[in-house]
Amino acid sequence: MYQSLLREQLELLKSSNQYRTFTTLSRICGQYPFAKLNGEQPDPVVVWCSNDYLGMSQHPTVREQMHLALETYGAGSGGSRNIGGSYELYERLEASLADWHDKEAALVFPTGFGSNDATLQCLLRQIPDCVVISDALNHASIVNGIRATPNERQVFRHNDVEHLAQILSRYPIGQPKLVVFESIYSMDGDIAPIADIVEVAKRFNALTYLDEVHAVGMYGARGAGIAAELDLVDKIDVIQGTMAKAIGVIGGYIASTRVIVDAVRSFATGFIFTTSLPPAVTAGCLASVEHLKSSDDERQKLQINTALLRERLKQHDIPVMPCSQTHVLPVLVGDAERCKVAALRLLHTHGVYLQPINYPSVPVGTERFRVNATPNHSQAQIENLAVSLRETFDHFAIPLASKTFTSEVA
Repeated sequence: MYQSLLREQLELLKSSNQYRTFTTLSRICGQYPFAKLNGEQPDPVVVWCSNDYLGMSQHPTVREQMHLALETYGAGSGGSRNIGGSYELYERLEASLADWHDKEAALVFPTGFGSNDATLQCLLRQIPDCVVISDALNHASIVNGIRATPNERQVFRHNDVEHLAQILSRYPIGQPKLVVFESIYSMDGDIAPIADIVEVAKRFNALTYLDEVHAVGMYGARGAGIAAELDLVDKIDVIQGTMAKAIGVIGGYIASTRVIVDAVRSFATGFIFTTSLPPAVTAGCLASVEHLKSSDDERQKLQINTALLRERLKQHDIPVMPCSQTHVLPVLVGDAERCKVAALRLLHTHGVYLQPINYPSVPVGTERFRVNATPNHSQAQIENLAVSLRETFDHFAIPLASKTFTSEVA
């Protein structure tokens, strides 16, 4: 019975073209964005949808420090942070992250998903009668953390500050409230009106929780994120980030006051009951963060390549969704089946790897490719991507920008 029930759900997923398959890629060390495609073809493919936004996973210093830590400490951490899994590299990494965000303290988790999930659960459980108000497009890790608690929760329309204010005004000024939002939304590439959200939150005596996972490393002074770029760090109570994207390794973290960090360290079950990051991973994260604090090269190259890619896609009438303001360029396909077959053609005919983005990551009817250039992509690769996308869109009669949007594309 149980197998049949699950099989029915899987078949339903497949019939709607929302079933997800893995594309087995073997990245080639030192040659990013090239990767080998599961032995099916001799030539490498070019990856255009990786979260390794700055190519830091390939950086010589990061790799060197990971090798050194492996030979110094061994492979694993040996336990949770409370039982044998805290070591000197952790102290240095958390101090570095706190310094990066101009906060009193930081706390590292094994994943970015875990840092959102565990921290939000903890804060909502430990602050009596706290109401949480969350942006409608917040990441699944945020939604998961909120839903795991019995707290009252409200959702405000995406980036709609007026709607946020209307919701907050319903509650007494003395009742605890937590406003949760992101700086950059990864599926649309847009930026939250952080200053306005913070002003409204503070007016109604609410804590602010900002997810900066798609911004850290790439924006702001020393790459500390959008809040830093806007000089709003001191207005944000909790900043959450990841080390799996621009930092190029893996892990999540929060940065806040000593009291908030200590409360999460002491009460968050998702932190207490999990093994800590291996020393080599921690060393790689630390090396990457320290490099990005002082180097603007990667950020500048990212912006140059993003601008060039945006221009070339526009020239070829590729429908980049107008909401995009950042390095994330969502290319609208608008149909799950065509998104799937277009990805296969791009991969096997043009040597371009783009993963279809379907429901539930995005609403049905807005299926897309989530494209991003990196400092490692060459001008020739950017040109080839634009040409390949245009050929593929024409082949499958996918609507171009001039037919899809009434306003300017990008």
